[in-house]
Amino acid sequence: MTEPASEPEFPPAEGRQDPPFVADERTMLDAWLDFHRATLLAKCEGLDDGQLRTRSAPPSSLSLLGLVRHMSEVERSWFRRTLTGEEVAPLYYSDDNEDGDFDDVGDADAVADFAAFRAEVDTSRAVAKRHSDLDAIAAQKRRGVHDVSLRWIYVHMIEEYARHNGHADLLRERIDGSTGD
Repeated sequence: MTEPASEPEFPPAEGRQDPPFVADERTMLDAWLDFHRATLLAKCEGLDDGQLRTRSAPPSSLSLLGLVRHMSEVERSWFRRTLTGEEVAPLYYSDDNEDGDFDDVGDADAVADFAAFRAEVDTSRAVAKRHSDLDAIAAQKRRGVHDVSLRWIYVHMIEEYARHNGHADLLRERIDGSTGD
């Protein structure tokens, strides 16, 4: 007989709310991005450290904890590095270990990684609020060539979360059979 999973050590997802059906563009973008952020956390709720580290299928190193770590990096990259031009070091990867966010979850501290995710989301929200114009051009160019607007960053972030939340759906179903939106 297997023992039940231990209670997770990280806080549960905040109440995920459906985005409004009618709203101004900024409100809609903020709501959809927050919806997807909360969706990723919801896919991790109730799992223990071992389950959060469970890989999808070889050769992929994808895991729920890896997705949380990756999205911390994505938040950090687009809002801090690109939008504001802030020079912040990566949290989980390096030039010598480009996929450290996904690959190095074996000894990762899930509690610390979820705290880092929440901190990056809070910082991203604060950075975005400082820019009232969705047409504001980011301090850093994309690939050193293309100007990027705050609007583009929002849309890209929603796309990035949507894609990875699909991965999270499959990972969660593999772990304990849970499905849902």
